Amino acid sequence: MSNFETKDNSGALFTNNKKAENHPDFKGKCRVNGVDMEVAVWSKTSAKGTQYMSMSFSEPWVNPNAQAEAPKQDLPQDLPSNEMPF
Repeated sequence: MSNFETKDNSGALFTNNKKAENHPDFKGKCRVNGVDMEVAVWSKTSAKGTQYMSMSFSEPWVNPNAQAEAPKQDLPQDLPSNEMPF
């Protein structure tokens, strides 16, 4: 997904490259009342033959193995390597 800016109470869906039959047909992102959400949509057919779309909303996925980068501290360049800046 590109540099698409989501406005409040709107979103966008894109065709999903399914790797398994139970994966959603479409995926996207939306913002509802200021909260970013992910959307998954499945195309289905009811027992009576009526086509419909089934949807689920979830909080954006965050990789639990990703470590937040610690902010880099700029040390003065004129200090000898054995001196602390405080």
